[in-house]
Amino acid sequence: MAFPRDRKAMDKNLLVKTIQTMNQHLPSKRLRLTDLLEMDKPGIRGKDNTFFVMDRAELELISQSAPRFMWSRLRLPMLIEMSPDLGSGAARVQGEVEGEVVCKILGKERPAGKQTIIYLPEVRELRRKLPTTTQYAFVANLRNDLED
Repeated sequence: MAFPRDRKAMDKNLLVKTIQTMNQHLPSKRLRLTDLLEMDKPGIRGKDNTFFVMDRAELELISQSAPRFMWSRLRLPMLIEMSPDLGSGAARVQGEVEGEVVCKILGKERPAGKQTIIYLPEVRELRRKLPTTTQYAFVANLRNDLED
């Protein structure tokens, strides 16, 4: 049974609003590792105006996991993207430098490309090691989800 077009639009709008609400904690702007290392109280402000302090020991671990020339390209917090497109129990970390750091910290081989897929046990380990410098982001592909 096909829904009228306006029903699909309402469903899509509801999904968009739900995802936006789930992502209110995310920063409006991520900061470079180099900038965070220079701060007295390193951290970022979320879209909801909450200030998240980043642990200096975590920043040091991250800096040891990436060559110094990459520090200015590494944006924090690293986002662990949860998406139904990836399947159950999988997450994505975007960015070449971010992927390199994540793989080094998890002790896994770095895949080619600008994204790294990690699975639930690895997500838990990463969050345990980097609780203040990683955040969950919820994403969904809305192009085909509500068609047909």
